[in-house]
Amino acid sequence: MKRLAFVLLACVLSVPAWAQHSDKETQEDIKRHRAMAAAHEAAAKCLASGKGEKACMEQLAIDCKGLAIGKYCGMRHAH
Repeated sequence: MKRLAFVLLACVLSVPAWAQHSDKETQEDIKRHRAMAAAHEAAAKCLASGKGEKACMEQLAIDCKGLAIGKYCGMRHAH
């Protein structure tokens, strides 16, 4: 009986893994990823121009606001 309960619980908990995005959700994800990539490309160009890390990271934070998890579109360097 315990084994059956465990199997049923495992099935219930794994249901979200089976869920697929709708076409609309997939298109929204694509737009978000492109926007994140554009924000990071702009940050790279900013750094390459010599503006300095502080100014470039401030702009990246602005560009990423509401776009992804975290202040920097979900990415931050380890230095």
